[in-house]
Amino acid sequence: MATASVVGAGAVALVAGRVVSDFSLRPRGAPPAAAGGLRIHSTAAGQIELTRSWETQRPGRYGLEWSGGHAVVGEVLSTTAQTVVRRLESARSGTLAVGTTVRITPHVYVGDPKTALGLDFTETHVRGELGPMPAWYLPGVRDLCVIAVHGFGADREQVLPLLPLFDRLKVPVLAVTYRNDEGAPRSPDGIGHFGETEWRDVEAAIRLVVDSGGQRVLLYGWSIGATMVLQAAVRSSWREVVRGMVLDSPVLDWNETVRRQATRRGVPNALAELGARAAEGRAGVDPALIDRLALGDGIDVPVLLLHSVDDTVAPVGPSRRLARRRDDLVLYEEFTDAEHEALWNADSHRYEETLRRFLTPLL
Repeated sequence: MATASVVGAGAVALVAGRVVSDFSLRPRGAPPAAAGGLRIHSTAAGQIELTRSWETQRPGRYGLEWSGGHAVVGEVLSTTAQTVVRRLESARSGTLAVGTTVRITPHVYVGDPKTALGLDFTETHVRGELGPMPAWYLPGVRDLCVIAVHGFGADREQVLPLLPLFDRLKVPVLAVTYRNDEGAPRSPDGIGHFGETEWRDVEAAIRLVVDSGGQRVLLYGWSIGATMVLQAAVRSSWREVVRGMVLDSPVLDWNETVRRQATRRGVPNALAELGARAAEGRAGVDPALIDRLALGDGIDVPVLLLHSVDDTVAPVGPSRRLARRRDDLVLYEEFTDAEHEALWNADSHRYEETLRRFLTPLL
């Protein structure tokens, strides 16, 4: 009887670990900064009153989303014990009705480069080992092409806030998708692998730029996309054309990231640890390789590294360590009051000026 109980408990733990690991291995459609329980309390000309929370009090510009609607909110104007009043910058769709449940996200711009920003682009495809993957291409006269790789729960829209800067600098941009994205091929097992297989999709994007006459690329990644960028820069057969990298909120400690994603959803610590172990086994992660990447081994191009001390998904410690260890090539910029992949939202002027100063010598 006791043996049966132990076996039963083990089976439950195995199933629970697998379910928890899905938070990281199947992250699509779950923006990491999104949360429920927020609602609209009142509206006025150019203002909106929201439930007070750590999200609604953060400085900067954010998207406000609800079923069938999207708006953009700016600076905090006032607070009470229960609510926060923010500047309402725009309401692009839907109705801002009192009592509506909403969520704060980094998505200030939605749509494609033309509909969101008025920028011309071409819809193209990167041909990877699993098949064609949709991509946006925005032309420019520079011979340095930016390859933009989105992060957890995001898509190509993540690059939209930066496109006006790239346009002013006349830099071409290839904003890519990768396996398991909407419109892209599924991986054989249908799950993510923390960059261990996905980096080859980034390599395919590099190959497309080279085959199209490009001479130099800058790899730009957010979150797990930054992990893919690092792997491609070190492992790709076309790495000699990589002339720089930008890593925004990089996942350099995947085990801790898996645990954090679980605990943010209310999973107890012990079960979150089971989920991390399950994720490692299912994804086939090579811990030694990830550790070497996190220490900067193999990096031989300039890197702009951006991270927030308040990132609740990817811990900031590994980024600090990487910056110290490779201060010969890494320019590190640390933010506060910014969530994972939302550094631009917290301080867009500082973010863009840092990026401009980093890019200028590479152009």
